[in-house]
Amino acid sequence: MRFQTRQCVQALAAMVSMAGACAGQGVIPPAPSQGWKFTAGLGIISQPKYPGSSDTMRSGLPLFSADYGRFFIGGAPGAGVPAGAGAYLVQDGHWRLGLGVGANLRAPRRESDDPHLQGLGDVHGTEFGSLFESYSKPWLSARASVVNDIGGQHQGTRVALDLEGRFSPLHDLMVSAGPGLTWADSQYTRTFFGIDAGQSARSGLPTHAAGSGVNLVRFSLGADYRLTPAWGVGLHLTSASLRGDAADSPITERKSQNSYGLFGSYHF
Repeated sequence: MRFQTRQCVQALAAMVSMAGACAGQGVIPPAPSQGWKFTAGLGIISQPKYPGSSDTMRSGLPLFSADYGRFFIGGAPGAGVPAGAGAYLVQDGHWRLGLGVGANLRAPRRESDDPHLQGLGDVHGTEFGSLFESYSKPWLSARASVVNDIGGQHQGTRVALDLEGRFSPLHDLMVSAGPGLTWADSQYTRTFFGIDAGQSARSGLPTHAAGSGVNLVRFSLGADYRLTPAWGVGLHLTSASLRGDAADSPITERKSQNSYGLFGSYHF
């Protein structure tokens, strides 16, 4: 497995987002504060190189997130955007409603990622806007997000829904598991999985008309352990599978799109 710099940069965005999710879920954060709160740490993430790829990218990277009152930098649970910033409009004991903005730190897919992609052109990085909501109890979390390409790179709109049950077999250990799915509009699906006549002529792949629909289903499993009030470690696994026109695309080499992250973090 090659550890290329541009692939590491892509994984950094995922790690930053994961740090925010960790701070809001399993690894129990410090007591709420009116000032700045930070999460920093190290981790390793494994994920497909690009949507539909049969190759895996693994990278060991630092992670960081911060929040001040209702504002956050880095990532937030269920926000659905890469590394960025945002704010909670509603934040009470159970409900959270927020807005976020973020951007790809690299192109999500390049021809040079795999010989299979030659002639299809690059999918360029862009900026995203997100509206997200969550409802949480000690034993349950439900999250929803609507993410839209506001940078004009034809990456459309996606809607993600996730349900997660939680169980604490030990005082400082939280285990979580649950299903999720992602719906994508036709613009997103065409960009990542469609092949028009020009791309077909250049690549030798058959044309493929891709439309809107549920394009990904997943099941996630996590375990987070609080070593001290500030230090924590965690492991998060996601087994995902492409569906519909995304699964049927000639671009897709593997329908299974699994990922995992292993990390240690410090809250201060």
